[in-house]
Amino acid sequence: MLIAGFPAGAWGTNCYLVAPAAGEECVIIDPGHQAAEGVEEALRKHRLKPVAVVLTHGHIDHVASVVPVCGAHDVPAWIHPADRFMMSDPEKALGRSIGQQLMGELTVGEPDDVKELSDGARLDLAGMEFTVAHAPGHTKGSVTFRMPESPDVPSVFFSGDLLFAGSIGRTDLPGGDHAEMLQSLARVCLPLDDSTVVLSGHGPQTTIGRERATNPYLRDVAAGLGAGSPAPRRGM
Repeated sequence: MLIAGFPAGAWGTNCYLVAPAAGEECVIIDPGHQAAEGVEEALRKHRLKPVAVVLTHGHIDHVASVVPVCGAHDVPAWIHPADRFMMSDPEKALGRSIGQQLMGELTVGEPDDVKELSDGARLDLAGMEFTVAHAPGHTKGSVTFRMPESPDVPSVFFSGDLLFAGSIGRTDLPGGDHAEMLQSLARVCLPLDDSTVVLSGHGPQTTIGRERATNPYLRDVAAGLGAGSPAPRRGM
């Protein structure tokens, strides 16, 4: 399996291109702020053909390049219905103070073809399977994508802004809810095998085992404690 990732834009949002191998079809995950050029560079480098864009949530740092990327390659974008409005109205999604700062530099809107995600759905894209888990807390429509393990590759978990190396997503923006975040961590992350590779929306990759042992939020959730303090801000 080929996974090409790079941090994009002012918030260093991780965009991923996933394919069975170089020269094949691929799926693009979270083409955010200023990600279009990096996407095209990775497509050329690995000789990939996109078949879909999938989105972990609707914040503009994860979706800002969806329209140009989908338009250039005539592919659909997948997003949870609770976050769909954010593509056209980032100010409502982020709060007026943050949204107004961005509106002058961004062209917002939906691509021509938008498909909606649901909890437990299995997407068969580019010859690969992605299992969707609805994971509210950062936003109401946050989701994760999990790929099954194979004889040569451990399971891969695209966590969006649910789980980071050493932390979790912020919950202080509109639609955020710290209690829901802890519930999502318990329901979505704790059942995963320790060997599962975590590729998050910001920061370096990690594993579920490492986070289970060292991440204070996941550790407290596993112990049945209510980690009460909101997470440090990372991204949006």
